Amino acid sequence: MLFKWLFGSAKPIDMTKYLIVGLGNVGNEYLKTRHNIGFEVIDFLANNFEVKMTNLKLGAMGSFNHKGKKIILLKPSTLMNRSGKSVKYWALKEKIALQNILIVTDDLHLPFSLLRLKGKGRDGGHNGLKDIESQLNTTYYSRLRFGIKSEEKKFNQVNFVLGKFTKKETEIVNKKLPQCIDIIISFTQLGLDRTMSKFNTKAPKERS
Repeated sequence: MLFKWLFGSAKPIDMTKYLIVGLGNVGNEYLKTRHNIGFEVIDFLANNFEVKMTNLKLGAMGSFNHKGKKIILLKPSTLMNRSGKSVKYWALKEKIALQNILIVTDDLHLPFSLLRLKGKGRDGGHNGLKDIESQLNTTYYSRLRFGIKSEEKKFNQVNFVLGKFTKKETEIVNKKLPQCIDIIISFTQLGLDRTMSKFNTKAPKERS
């Protein structure tokens, strides 16, 4: 549980609450960029369940109830490198258990469009995940990774992740967004292990 993990003692938590966090950077210049796929997933989920996102402390938030669970959506406004500050603040304020937190993020090491759900892991050089790990003081938090790996052997990593998807990539991303929602809802209903077994698949062979 998050409270015990952070402070060494258990405090009241609500196991029916889930915090779904999409990572990204605030600002028009970052819209539809590879590094902002987490924001895009949250926006798609919010639109699907008719959730109004409101700008609050350290992020834009909204929530909805689904089959006995309260699902809280968060897009940190701290910029990517301080994402953990927002995650920790709202997890504590909303009394969210550690196992009920799910981070949606881009992953430069996964083949493009591959979705992978994991319950733990290192940051892989991702500054948003690095800060979350630092703030929560653990690598044991769930993350849904959206692959954005480049097929080019040499490229500028910063320019690539902050660049926009190509037209063809955008078409594929749009097809993948509903699957992201299926995974997130399954996470809240079935739990991490059963959802991983159901949705984690092999890498796609081509971009089509």
